[in-house]
Amino acid sequence: MGHNITEKLLKSHLVAGELIPGKEIAIRIDQTLTQDATGTMAYLQFEAMGIPRVRTDLSVSYIDHNTIQIGFENADDHRYLKSVAQRFGIYLSRAGNGICHQVHLERFGRPGRTLIGSDSHTPTCGALGMLAIGAGGLDVALAMGGEAFHLSCPKVIRIDLRGALKPWVSAKDIILHVLSIFTSKGNVGYVFEYAGEALDGLTVPERATIANMGAECGVTTSVFPSDEMTRRFLRSQGREGDWMPLASDEDASYDRTVTIDLAGLEPLAALPHSPDHVRPVREIGPVRVHQVCIGSCTNSSYRDLATVAEILKGRKVHEDVSFIIAPGSRQVVENLAAHGYLSKLLATGARLMENACGFCIGNSQSPPSGGVSLRTSNRNFYGRSGTKDAEVYLVSPETAAAAVITGRITDPRTLGMDYPRIEIPEVFHVDDGMIIPPLPPSEAARVEIVRGPNIGAPPVNTPLPRDIDGVVTIKVGDKITTDHIIPAGERMKYRSNIPLYSRFVFELVDPGFYERAVAVRNLGRLNIIVAGHSYGQGSSREHAAICPMHLGVRAVIAKSFERIHAANLINFGILPLTFLDEGDYEIIGAGDHLRIMDIPKRLAAGGNLVVEDTTRGKVFEVAYDLTERQKAMILSGGALGMLKRRHRRGKA
Repeated sequence: MGHNITEKLLKSHLVAGELIPGKEIAIRIDQTLTQDATGTMAYLQFEAMGIPRVRTDLSVSYIDHNTIQIGFENADDHRYLKSVAQRFGIYLSRAGNGICHQVHLERFGRPGRTLIGSDSHTPTCGALGMLAIGAGGLDVALAMGGEAFHLSCPKVIRIDLRGALKPWVSAKDIILHVLSIFTSKGNVGYVFEYAGEALDGLTVPERATIANMGAECGVTTSVFPSDEMTRRFLRSQGREGDWMPLASDEDASYDRTVTIDLAGLEPLAALPHSPDHVRPVREIGPVRVHQVCIGSCTNSSYRDLATVAEILKGRKVHEDVSFIIAPGSRQVVENLAAHGYLSKLLATGARLMENACGFCIGNSQSPPSGGVSLRTSNRNFYGRSGTKDAEVYLVSPETAAAAVITGRITDPRTLGMDYPRIEIPEVFHVDDGMIIPPLPPSEAARVEIVRGPNIGAPPVNTPLPRDIDGVVTIKVGDKITTDHIIPAGERMKYRSNIPLYSRFVFELVDPGFYERAVAVRNLGRLNIIVAGHSYGQGSSREHAAICPMHLGVRAVIAKSFERIHAANLINFGILPLTFLDEGDYEIIGAGDHLRIMDIPKRLAAGGNLVVEDTTRGKVFEVAYDLTERQKAMILSGGALGMLKRRHRRGKA
């Protein structure tokens, strides 16, 4: 039996375990990436490990999230990140150089390699034939220290792309169609592997759009073959030597195959407030639009913005619309300028933003009250834009450009013009001057790490008690994202200061959570969260586990969890438990007193845990999905605590 691409990548990097779907495996990591919103804590954790230099083939620290510097906090973090990079052998992509996923695709990604990143959209580099996986910052820190990355061996779904896209339909519409099929829940433990004749017509940036938004389905990652299109892209970057062919065997097997006829697709949009709330643009109607934002790691490539420039050539932005563009990298801007596209965009009245995440994470360009914003980014969760009552739609660059012209949600096929065809340069202008390479070890050892007053030590949890005597401090429903748990936007500058950042846990859902959690903790009890399906979807931010941990949360009981967040909870010593009977979720109320007894004994025996709701007089069982390694981690209070104890034993 032959192997698919995913199996080949896993097999070539396997450190422990067997490639049996659902079983835990450990793989060697070749590359890591961090961004500044998650990176500061990741590097604080790496420092705590006491390792003198990273042990990966390549690690890159990107400054692309917190680039709006109101107050000293973000600027201090950036100084810290520079000094850490120089001290420990890490590349640093400076603020203004671009979004981590776009820059990594351009300058560092290599077919056949493994990559984990402290950002959930790390799978973007799956477009190059990499096994690229989003993870919590602590997992990235451990990988930089030479530790293997543990994951559940995934099942693989083949998505067979046939035919060719019609004019005005693009890669964004492909992935929105995929989201309409798979939705944003129920896909944990799967990989999307793309194949089929249509790949011959999809460039690497188009593949990157598709791989990027696979994260919204909740899959482990998305993978494309490394073929002649991949080779052409790397050649355009002056990196053809990094190319290698990678394809599935003809007799490879898959858990499931889904075939999509690209010729049957049309312009699509994700309606508020979920990326899987997908409808054809023609069915939405002429909804008035107040803002159009084109960019983010999903759709900010040269091709995307050049296409928009040609659509808008000779036109002005509608008087009711604020038109924002945020190119994915400095390279994209320089090449758009060289070929005349940037001037065309500016002539329309576009507002040129920094090459950064910006509007996508809600730290700039919030829509007006009750406003409608069309965005080419990947998430439209409630409140993520920075305006709670805004209506955010996710669309392709083509559909976004149509709204710039008409001031309404408009099917771009009705514009009455020919679809522009963009010639991609055979060789891009490349300038890596904004990337600081690692120092030699002899110089690195003399670098002093710079810490501002907002930067604290990484918190380490205490060992799990035998019994959890706790209170349900909050009960939430389905699809609670990490944005709901701990907000991004203006609050992100506090991510290096866990006591301060913890004040905003569940701010969007229940502003009273923090005070209740502190009150419970002060009474000597533990906090428990009860949730519905897909708890923790969205961003990889481990602060959605760290900050609740700081407030004394030791268990989350949910109907189901998303992969990265469940791993983050375990990393920080919080039990992720699932209801055996979802009817028990309906009975439990906020404020109930729960007791979970004999935890170490039951974990060792492999049996379910028993929960007593003393408020309701009810006893029920909950399940867990923990390997023996994860059980030991939970009992130790998390990964850092376990690692420190292991190092102490090694020195004894």
